[in-house]
Amino acid sequence: MNAPASTVPRRARAKWTPRGLWPARRDYDLRPLALRSDLLAGLTVGVVALPLALAFAVSSGVSPAVGLVTAVVAGIVAAVFGGSHVQVSGPTGAMAVVVAPIVASHGAGAVPVLAVMAGLIVLVAGVARLGRVVTFIPWPVVEGFTLGIATIIFLQQVPGALDTREAAGGNPVVAAVRSVADRGDAVGWTLACVAAVAVVMLVLPRITPAVPASLLAVIVVTTAAEVLHLPVARIGSLPDSLPVPAIP
Repeated sequence: MNAPASTVPRRARAKWTPRGLWPARRDYDLRPLALRSDLLAGLTVGVVALPLALAFAVSSGVSPAVGLVTAVVAGIVAAVFGGSHVQVSGPTGAMAVVVAPIVASHGAGAVPVLAVMAGLIVLVAGVARLGRVVTFIPWPVVEGFTLGIATIIFLQQVPGALDTREAAGGNPVVAAVRSVADRGDAVGWTLACVAAVAVVMLVLPRITPAVPASLLAVIVVTTAAEVLHLPVARIGSLPDSLPVPAIP
């Protein structure tokens, strides 16, 4: 028999308050074993995020230094104000597709404003508990979106890999075709470097998952390109300081 409605317990729903945005003592596990694990996890994520932050900054039409600032600031904010104990933050390729046309139309000065606006939208969505809406999105839609983003990111990287000056924010297919036509002599070496990175990232995790494959792939290919003087494009020297972006 079904229990009377008055005796069925209701699921407790936490009441949201502004104080809940700030971290509390219970949010941190300060035991020595937990601290060592957290530090190792943070170091691993930071090492892996370094080449990603540089690459996504360049593909977004801004300098590599901006990618470093984004990775550092976003990592700290997500760690302090995040709502999950197993949360991992880092640069994402999907945002490069969004940022590139905005930078092309309004300049790099629009990036801080874009970040503030996106943060406000995320806060409103969190307070309104819109995260559960994701459960209603069909898996084929998510998979198609991910594959589409991956294709666009790949095409956006072709002009940079061949060191051609295509306008950011344009049609990525047209830009990729023009770059290949203009720099056909560099396509072979560029593809060889890309293949070497892919091989290291696919093979190394099968041998030892303890070593960050993406970072080692960048180190191996960069060293080989410099020692052998390969005719491939370079990003340039890394910044030795973090610039402070100004909000226009």
